[in-house]
Amino acid sequence: MIRVFKHYVPNAVLLLGVLDFMLLIAAAEGGWDFRAWQIDMLVEPIWTRLPQLLSFAAPLMIAMIAVGAYQADVLVSIRQAAMRLMVAISLGALFLAVLFFVMPRFTFWRSNLFYAMLLAAVGLVMVRILFGRFLGGERFKRRVVVLGAGTRAARLATLEQVPGSSFVVVGYVAMAEPEIVVPQAIPRDAIYNLADHVVRLNASEVVLAIEERRNALPLKDLLRIKTTGVHVNEFSAFLERETGRIDLQTVNPSALIFSDGFSSGQMLTAMVKRGFDVIVSALMLLVALPLIVVTAIAIKLESKGPAFYRQRRVGLYNEPFDIPKLRSMRQDAEIPGEAVWAAEQDPRVTRVGRFIRKVRIDELPQCWSVLKGEMSFVGPRPERPQFVADLERELPYYAERHMVKPGITGWAQINYPYGASIDDARHKLEYDLYYAKNYSPFLDLLILLQTLRVVLFPAGAR
Repeated sequence: MIRVFKHYVPNAVLLLGVLDFMLLIAAAEGGWDFRAWQIDMLVEPIWTRLPQLLSFAAPLMIAMIAVGAYQADVLVSIRQAAMRLMVAISLGALFLAVLFFVMPRFTFWRSNLFYAMLLAAVGLVMVRILFGRFLGGERFKRRVVVLGAGTRAARLATLEQVPGSSFVVVGYVAMAEPEIVVPQAIPRDAIYNLADHVVRLNASEVVLAIEERRNALPLKDLLRIKTTGVHVNEFSAFLERETGRIDLQTVNPSALIFSDGFSSGQMLTAMVKRGFDVIVSALMLLVALPLIVVTAIAIKLESKGPAFYRQRRVGLYNEPFDIPKLRSMRQDAEIPGEAVWAAEQDPRVTRVGRFIRKVRIDELPQCWSVLKGEMSFVGPRPERPQFVADLERELPYYAERHMVKPGITGWAQINYPYGASIDDARHKLEYDLYYAKNYSPFLDLLILLQTLRVVLFPAGAR
């Protein structure tokens, strides 16, 4: 994987993104040349229309990222990939049509745009068909040797089989574990020179997956492996990189303390984040006001009670605050003072409420909390005080998520469905900790773009 602003991007995804961008530029040029041939127009050198070519390729690339066209599970399914590409191209066409009227000098004519879109649609699908044949093999995957044969090693064996995984395990070495879970592991005593064994397997990385590390670290072996140029990684750090979350079962405080990260509080990044929040929340409130009013009227017509309500949540540094929401449940959904998890197909949700929850319209009034500075657009989802008290008792490191300002959307929201249990909260906490540790404006931008995917494909909404 390649680390881009502290966030890991699989090599295959980065390569595909570069190929897609080059293809979009070529499709734009092809559409221009074809239209010029139709009307018998002299074609000028390509550099004279670079703004037009870039104005075509950039919005489509952004749309593909936003709808999840580069997700691992999508890349291994041609059907899913084609569907996401069609949605992205449709969104890109709408945006380019608007851009044509706003800045006609820097965009294509509509006829050029039509031909370029056709070429792009065919080309993008063909690239994924050809790319998919190589993606499923080991060509783009890192070759990993696992030191360990216990339950941790077995977890890596399971992770390797996940569609779109970016690594392949080429060998397991049993390091005197009391219980061998991976039967194909070679005992360490049977290997004369471990560094030479790793090199002969052509491995690019070694993962330390020993169950009991006290007095069991093979320091000499690890040093020799490191000096051969092979990367040595600790188990929890490897999982963080591969899954985009911090594994609560294996991470320890020292790993979090001494690792780089948790820099969201730096003055410059905080100023950039706050400036973005103020500008965008004000614009969204202005643009979404008619939709909020119409939704409020629909809520009032369907059920008794106020269209809006305020709900107490826990924010930055454990400070409580109230968020405004559009009511999606019956007025008597909860006993006063008693918080209840929302269940799948919850009978308390009204018909209007079910729809606005699916498309996240009920979250729009929270832009007011963002404007006030109580929330950010991106961050861990703020929970209710009753839930927080229970979760802090049950889950380690839960209080650390409150060191980051809560958000309307976040890394957990785009990677995990709605949480309605302690186990769900644990999984979401793993994503929240990853966000807090690896925060950057780039990750915020990625989350904001992919929130569109959650809205368009609302799996897990309740």
